Amino acid sequence: MAAMSQRERALQVVLVVFGLGTVVTNVDPLVTYFLSGPHPTGGTTAPMFWTILAVLGVFLLLAARNPTAYRTLIAYTVWSSFAHTAVMVVMALQLPTHRGDLVAGAAVTGVGAVVLLVLAPRPSSPLLSS
Repeated sequence: MAAMSQRERALQVVLVVFGLGTVVTNVDPLVTYFLSGPHPTGGTTAPMFWTILAVLGVFLLLAARNPTAYRTLIAYTVWSSFAHTAVMVVMALQLPTHRGDLVAGAAVTGVGAVVLLVLAPRPSSPLLSS
């Protein structure tokens, strides 16, 4: 029982760190973007992406209170982070001028996904595992 409570506590800490990191790293560029005045040639995808990730960060913070109740949100975070990491690695290979930033971002996102995957709550029923 003690090992399980330590694992859940570790998961709660990781969810808070990952959630805060996700909120901060996405709200900052979003606010900067709108304060500097949107530029028509600057693209519209990034602000929408920052908004979605900032909201995900808020929900990860909420999940820290009861990780078992947010198991599917944690699973979504893990697998979307793996997908995001894969895209960043491919981009790093294709864009040598941005390689350092992309590899660093991929490492942080990938490690976070692995830690969440290891600590994620397991299904309570074998029927829910598929």
